[in-house]
Amino acid sequence: MKRDPDGYDAKTGLPKDKSYLEKGLPPYLDESLAAMKKSWAIEDAGGTDIHWDLYWCELNADINSAEVDQSISPEQAEYLRREYLRMENDL
Repeated sequence: MKRDPDGYDAKTGLPKDKSYLEKGLPPYLDESLAAMKKSWAIEDAGGTDIHWDLYWCELNADINSAEVDQSISPEQAEYLRREYLRMENDL
């Protein structure tokens, strides 16, 4: 299998597509992530999910909990916040 050189960061050698950071998550985090993805799909299609704020808060809390108890890395936590909570890191 031939690798796409554009698919990797030249400095780190890591894939540019960071979705690999979604692998190996604790089950409770997988569940809240799935709920948030469904909610975003509704919102992004122009609909309204009346539970969006609940799913957002639950996912945020689950990411924080998993990071603090070291079930996920800080890199995974940052990726999940950016991708699924749509937060930006200002640091």
